[in-house]
Amino acid sequence: MAVPSWLERLQAASKTALLQDGKRKIHYQFEDGKEMAEEYDMKTSQLLSRRWREKNTLGGTGKWQVEVGDPTLPLLGPLETELIKESSSNPVFMRKDTLTSFQWRIRNLPYPKEVYSVTVEKEQRCCVIRTTNKKSIKAANSGDGDCKTQ
Repeated sequence: MAVPSWLERLQAASKTALLQDGKRKIHYQFEDGKEMAEEYDMKTSQLLSRRWREKNTLGGTGKWQVEVGDPTLPLLGPLETELIKESSSNPVFMRKDTLTSFQWRIRNLPYPKEVYSVTVEKEQRCCVIRTTNKKSIKAANSGDGDCKTQ
């Protein structure tokens, strides 16, 4: 049996849509148990966020993984099971897709923008952000390259 294409999987998924706060929100439930939630701006039809969730090994629902858009801040509530987390002041990379381009957005940069330089490594298929004082080097990869943070 042939593996279904992305379009076939999308068409076969159960879909729920609603309009709220100037956004079109669509929730997809795939046959394999995975879920995808997308939000679009009503005025521009631009994709604002895309999140994925799949069942964990015990069959419960897992956490949402952000593919496109700003990561959501955790709500105050019970303590997380994670004891070690990365600092909330670290730079955050996120992808933003528009009709004409793919964009990378970076939040929480600690220095003024004049301190940073951006280069593209064609062989590794990634963008490298460096500071002039060599304090930090970060890499944003296109998804299928093996670009590493140094």
